[in-house]
Order: sequence, then structure tokens, then C-alpha cells
Amino acid sequence: MTSCPGSFRFVKETTPDAIRECAIAHLRFTLARFPKSATPRDWWLATSLMARDFLVERLLATQEAHRASGVRRVYYLSLEYFLGRLLRQNLLNLGLWDLTSEALRPVGVDLEEICQEEAEMGLGNGGLGRLAACFLESLATLGLPAIGYGIHYEFGLFQQDFQRGYQIERPDDWHRFGTPWEILHPELSQTVHLYGRTEHREGGCYWTDYRDILGLPFDIPIVGYGGKTVNFLRLWSAKSTKEFDLEAFNRGGYFEAVEEKSFAESITKVLYPNDKTENGKALRLVQQYFFVACSLRDILRRFEAEHRDGTLLPDKVVIHLNDTHPALAIVELMRILIDEKRMAWEKAWDWVTRIFAYTNHTLLPEALETWPVPLFHRVLPRHLEILYEINRRLLDTVSETGEAADARRRAISLFEESHPKAVRMAHLAVVGSFSVNGVSALHSELLRSRLFPEFAALFPGKFRNVTNGITPRVWLLGANPGLASLLTETLGEGWITDLSRLEGLRTFLDDASFRERYAAIKRANKLRLADRLRDWCGLDADPNALFDVQVKRIHEYKRQHLNLLHILWLYRRILENPREEFPPRLFLFAGKAAPGYDLAKCIIKAIHAVADRINGDPLAFGRLQVAFVPNYGVWRASLIIPAADLSEQISTAGKEASGTGNMKLALNGAVTIGTLDGANVEIREAVGPENIFIFGLTAEEVADRVQKGYNPWEIYEADPEIRAILDWIGSGDLTPGEPASVLAPLRSSLLEGGDPFLVLADFAAYLAAQRQAERAYRDKSRWLSMAVQNTASVGRFSSDRAIREYAEGIWRIAPAAG
Repeated sequence: MTSCPGSFRFVKETTPDAIRECAIAHLRFTLARFPKSATPRDWWLATSLMARDFLVERLLATQEAHRASGVRRVYYLSLEYFLGRLLRQNLLNLGLWDLTSEALRPVGVDLEEICQEEAEMGLGNGGLGRLAACFLESLATLGLPAIGYGIHYEFGLFQQDFQRGYQIERPDDWHRFGTPWEILHPELSQTVHLYGRTEHREGGCYWTDYRDILGLPFDIPIVGYGGKTVNFLRLWSAKSTKEFDLEAFNRGGYFEAVEEKSFAESITKVLYPNDKTENGKALRLVQQYFFVACSLRDILRRFEAEHRDGTLLPDKVVIHLNDTHPALAIVELMRILIDEKRMAWEKAWDWVTRIFAYTNHTLLPEALETWPVPLFHRVLPRHLEILYEINRRLLDTVSETGEAADARRRAISLFEESHPKAVRMAHLAVVGSFSVNGVSALHSELLRSRLFPEFAALFPGKFRNVTNGITPRVWLLGANPGLASLLTETLGEGWITDLSRLEGLRTFLDDASFRERYAAIKRANKLRLADRLRDWCGLDADPNALFDVQVKRIHEYKRQHLNLLHILWLYRRILENPREEFPPRLFLFAGKAAPGYDLAKCIIKAIHAVADRINGDPLAFGRLQVAFVPNYGVWRASLIIPAADLSEQISTAGKEASGTGNMKLALNGAVTIGTLDGANVEIREAVGPENIFIFGLTAEEVADRVQKGYNPWEIYEADPEIRAILDWIGSGDLTPGEPASVLAPLRSSLLEGGDPFLVLADFAAYLAAQRQAERAYRDKSRWLSMAVQNTASVGRFSSDRAIREYAEGIWRIAPAAG
């Protein structure tokens, strides 16, 4: 019997009629609308609520089974979850997409169209958050007991618009009208302390004179493919314990009356508040502590409700830190155990270091969080004391004396001797966790050899690798239904939960019928994207062109400006020799620059300036186009990625931890052009060197070049092409009507700024690789073979594989009946 509360009865089987009845019941009794007057948004809400009924029923069954069997769970802590739109994903995983589409057809509702009514949840921004979303989906698909924790942001990072090529940030008010997917549990609210001071007296340490903040939990069900297991993501929203001061209001203090409410709600107001100011830094620290404190109290509450024996905590609970943002959880758990549970230090630290595991996602020093000690002391005075004691005991492990020993102590210290002194959160995560992993083979090796060599020597068994992965249910089954249907027809449905089965496509490489259909699907995806580009960018894209795609966060190390230099080089070819022939190209960019990242914003402006010039030049018509898609997110990615021919993964070697866009694009038949960086190394191993375009310095060569004293001016003086392009960028010619200095920071960063990411050093090799790609694309048969080989060869990059490695090798959790 399948229940559908929206229809107020039980149905014997899930049929289109039952689904339609359930959706209409929600339309009438939840939304108070008649079907004949319902808007597309009404139908989206009603259909989502119908799907939620199925989710909740299975969620309750899953959680009761986990509770009854006393499972060991993983608790996944991440500051971001880039979930995207959930109706399509939930219906696909429940096995209800086709039935729901059929159910709505008789009432004149197109399921595909009403899915467009859904706003993307503003809970994440880039690869970190999308990885977390893929991992939660795979955990449920594999039947593993897991709960995600995060923040219920009122506003996402921002909605991105462009004015005259400049990035404009608008509030991402994704939650303005609520969402049908979240379930509020006010009875499970948690209280968090901030600020105050500590008192040491007989019996222990006491944290006093603090401010209280209330954490309100919202749950989002996470369903695995097949619908058997439904885990959940719990998100915390900050509220004041004192919403309104009536006494202050009555005496005329109107702002004072709501001061506590305003402060509390600012904590979860926005994803990644700008930390260029002291207030911004303080808000980010408060935000991170609030999140982990609420989560830990909830984890301990659940453990105590399920297990009478408190000594089982390290056996039943494993907490995974997705990057350094949740690392405060280590200190918070120590505080709870020693201050509240009155546990001896040694026993508490033993438990902590058996409970936490940590994934590092970056090698960039600026992304390894540090907090000024004065700020840390003001916000979390007791935690700073605990940190000092952890650090004292850590430094005591270096028993030798002398300069070398002092250097080792400085290297492993949790405190950076800067001005002011700062807490190193990545060091804390390493010391407090039983496992530390990187997210690609290269990244993990660099963690051990460059970022944390002293820790690797001190804790030799702690470091390991788990290469990232992506869920095929979102990035192929959902995003590319044409290709998904062809794969199912060719290989059966098994690939959906076992992506390694795509290797079976190799036997069809020479099958004319398969190749023809594969090519037709790619063209259909390009036509679909071309229609969208008219709306997004006002561009009439040529579907016959090579779609050259770079879609990711805008950052110097990802080197969108290297791509831009090549575009200008191509444009110069056209201007100098209008009759020269080469395949038509569409260069497509998308991604956001952080609000305080001025040079990344300058790169965006430069791309728009070049696009305006090229797209308006009759000489380039039919040969070269450039577009920048605004407000990149999961849905827009799901349209761009299946249409891509060439995937730009051109970060400076040794800077990209892994990447997952490279995996999504390769899975959908895009051929990679890239450096030997991150997971590109493993993609080349998977697809073969003949099916990828690799160029540039290796990570070792980059380090050697920098160590010996890299001077970009030498390249500028020696290469007339680079000199001409950079001078053109700095001349003001590309930005008519604006000051000549608009793009000068970009040129300056590559010359006076020292070219920190070796754009000019890799430019010649990049040009050569682009010419190889150009020649390959001319040979349609060869290019098609390369595309199919990419789809067939990247099954190892499934998030299911990654989660199995975490579950078996790190978390030691097993599938549980749901």
C-alpha cells in the first residue's frame, strides 16, 4: 500500500490516476486553487507536494529502521549544498517521472514546463557545494545511513547580472515564497552561546556572560535512486532568543527593541558574507561556529536517544568535515566533553580524534582559513583556551631541540605567528581528525609533499586519497535524457547505478547506427542550448560551430584570461587574413566572481568587451562568437554541459584540487583541453592520451619555474604576439566610451603583478593544443570517436564510487535496511 496524504486516502498502487488525484488534492486543499484557474507555479507546488508525500513516507521508514538497528552513521558537515532544482531529481529517483508526466497530461499540464517554475536553492555556489549534493544523493542511493548538516541561508551568494559587461550582484532571495521541500522541526531547536568570558574555579571552567542564539532546524529529504532510502539534510536558521524588547520599545528605543533579532538573523542571512572588513570576518566566524555548535548538539541528542551506553559515541558517530569551514566542530566537541561531560582531557581527545575525518579541497594558501586571535578571543573565549592546550600538547610531540626542531614546531603549530597572531583552521582539521584526504591523486600527493609534509611525517597513516565524483542521475540521466535513453537501450539500465558499465560502449565505436544517433543527440543538445542563448545573451549561436566551454567560478588560477588571450589571438588571425579557414567557434563562459575579488571582475569585463567587439564585427560573422552566460547554476549547467564539444580545464598545474566540471563534461561527450592538474591526470589515464588535449607545465615544473625566479616580462619581450595582445588589452581600444584604464589591471597582473599563475608561460603550449583540437574537429569521424570514448571511459568518476571508498576505507559504515 502506498500512501498519499494529499489525496486523503491510501492507494493500492502508484498509477497516473492516483498521482493526478494526489496533486489535485494538494492544489485544492493545500493551495486553495481550482485546477482550471491554477497557474504553472501552482501546478509546480502541487506536484512537488505530491512528490514530498512519497518522500516523507519513505523518510520515516528509513529513519525508523536506522534507529531500531542502532546504525553507525556518518554526519556530513558542509557550509554549502548546491542542490539545484529538486522536482525533476526527486521524481527521477522515486521512479515517478514518466508516471507524473502522464498523469498531468490530461489536465493540460506539461511537467517539463512547470519544473521551470522552481527557484534553485541558494545554499551553495560552486564545486564544493555541488560535490556535497552529489555525495548526499549517492549516500542515499547506496543505502548508507547519513545525515547532512548545513546552514539555512535566507539569501544565496547573489544573483548575477551584467551592465555594460560589469558584474552586478543582486540579492538571491530564493526563499521569498518558501519551498515545498523543507520540513521545520522547532521542537529540535538548539541554543548556541557567543562572546562572553571564562571563569576558572574549583570544579572546572565556566563560560559566562554570553549571548544566546537559537538554531531552528529545517530538513530536506534526500532520496536515493530507486526510492528505497531517504536520508535528510538538516539546515540551521539563526533566530534570537529575545525577538522583541517591549520595554525598550515603550520607552522609544525602537531600534534597540529589535537589536537582538537583527543580530541573530544576520548570522544566516547570506552565503559567504564578504570578509574584507572586520565586521565581515566576525560574521563569518560566528556563522561557522553557529552551524557546527547546532549540529554537534543535535548529533549528541540523537546518539543519547538511541544508545544508553555513552562510551559507544566513537563507535556509532563519524563526523566528516567538508573542507576547513566546519573545523571548529573539533574544538566544540572537546569543550562539550571536558566542560559539560567532565571528561578527562586525554579520554576526550582520544574520542575526538576517532570521530572526525577531514577532506581538504584546496592547495591555495588564501583559501586555507585563518582567524585573527583577538577576534577569536572576543567571539569564542573558551575555545581559544582549548586551542592553546591542544597546541601545547601537539608541540610537545617534537622532543628534539635545535633550529630544525623549532622550525618543525612552527610548521605544525595551530597558530600562525603573524600580526596579529592567527588560528590555522586547516592545521586544526588535520590534527583533530583520524583521516585526511585529498580529492584527486595529484592533489593528495601535493597535500603530503607540499602543504602538510610535517604532519605527513608525524601522522604517516592519516593521509589518503579519494578522487571526487559526480552523480550520473543528475549529470546524465537528468541533464541529458537523449543520451541517457541511448545508453539504456544499448547497455540496459544498470549504468544508472554502476557507471563502470559505460565501458561497454567501446564495442559500439564502429557501429554506424550508434554513432549516428550519438551525433544526432549532441546536435539536438546544441540546438537546445542555442535557443537558450538567445534569451540569456541575445546571441544567435551557430550549432555547427565548435562549442568551446569554460564554466566555473571566476578565479585567476582557473585562468579564464588564458582562454581570453587565445580568443584575441584567433580574432587577430581573422583581421590579418580574413580568408584564412578554420572551424567556426563559439566560446562560452559562465561563472561568478566573488563580490570582493576585483581582478576576477576585471576578467569578466574583459570577456564581455572582447565579445562585444567580435560579435559585432562582420569579419568574424560565421567564424567566431563569444558569450558569457549570466547567473550560472545547476540548471544552466545542465543545459550547457550536454552541448559542449571542448571542455576547458586549464588551471595552473598544482592549483586545482580535483574539479568536477571536467568529469561532467567528459561524461557527456566533451573532449578536454587541459593541464595535468587535479583530476585531469586521472581523466587522461581513463580516456587515453589520444582522446584529450594536454598542454603546459606540470606541477613540478611550475614549482621549479617559480623557485628559479619566473619573469613574465621576458616572454612579453620575446613574443610579439603576446606583446601585441597584452598591449591591445591595456590600450582602451576594446572599451570605447570608457576610460582606457578599465582593463589595465588585467594586463598589469600578467606583467607588473608577476603573472602568479603562469598564464604567459603556458600560452604557447596552449595555442599548440588548441590547434590540435582545431584539426581534430575538422575530422568529424575522429571527433565523434573521441567524444564516445570520453563517455565510455569516465565511469570511475561516479560519486557512487567515491562514496564507497569513503564508506569502506574511512567511515566504516555499511548499507542499512531502509
